[in-house]
Amino acid sequence: MIGFGLAGCGHAARKHAEALRVLQAAGVARLVSAYDPDQRRSEELAREFGAEHDPNLSDLLERDAVQVLAICTPSGLRLPLVEAAAQAGKHLLVEKPMALSLSEADTLIDTCRSAGVILGVVHPHRFQPAVGRLRGALEAGAFGKLTHASALLRWHRPQSYYDASPWRGTTSMDGGLLFNQAIHCLDLLLWTMGPVESASAYLTTRLRRIETEDTAAGIMRFGGGALGVLEASITVYPENLEESLAVFGENGTAVLGGASLKEIVTWRFAGPGEGRVADALPDLPTWRGHAAVIADLCASLLDRRRPLVDGEEARKVLELIVALQESARKGSPVTLAGGG
Repeated sequence: MIGFGLAGCGHAARKHAEALRVLQAAGVARLVSAYDPDQRRSEELAREFGAEHDPNLSDLLERDAVQVLAICTPSGLRLPLVEAAAQAGKHLLVEKPMALSLSEADTLIDTCRSAGVILGVVHPHRFQPAVGRLRGALEAGAFGKLTHASALLRWHRPQSYYDASPWRGTTSMDGGLLFNQAIHCLDLLLWTMGPVESASAYLTTRLRRIETEDTAAGIMRFGGGALGVLEASITVYPENLEESLAVFGENGTAVLGGASLKEIVTWRFAGPGEGRVADALPDLPTWRGHAAVIADLCASLLDRRRPLVDGEEARKVLELIVALQESARKGSPVTLAGGG
């Protein structure tokens, strides 16, 4: 089994630890040790999941049994950890977003490339069965000429969510709604529709007492000429309403929805059975979300291939987010370098 270390033992780290417990039972990967500047948190997590804990990151990185370091710290604190782990010869799995600027993302990518280690980034939505079916229909040309797509994120994050962890909602550590929550559906827009040529957005802070936006609306033009729409907010009352992705073309319509894009709401294509809804999706209770991301990274190490979402792939959605933020500041559309 491939051994993992955890750096940062907050909310995201628990998802990694729970996934690694599933994968350990399957003989794929296991949690070796955990580190957090708050030693109490690393001790508690390690005790719960049957792992060791280290008082210092250097101690964790000296463990031969640790082959991959999963970084689950606040977004603004990841670069020094990546540099230390890469220098120690450890592969990396970094929570989304991997960075809050393109320059920092490029540094992460170059650091890992120079050290000869793999840099994986956590984008679990790509492993949803519904998303995989949509991607397959697009690759098969079932939609024909694409016309437009939309991504909706209608979630609820109360003020108490931000007050509980002061780094949340800050520009330097969190990055805002687009970086921290809407990044999932924006990544899927790019993965299904291709590169964005230009983007325009409005960002506003309507209800939450935070530095960053709590509501966003955007419009995109993809390289092939299709259009895209984004609506995102964490102010929806009183709880998460939906996260959905819709793709439209001359021969097909598909809408994915539910709380986290797990459901096929509409699935209609020209030809035999045009009015039929999609077949039932497979039930994958033990290989979903973070477990699927980690399993893919482990397979990439064994097969000597790139993981599904490596640093270069994860950079694409960061470029789009930066462009949307720049458009909101300037009040005009922004052209993306990678969209042509």
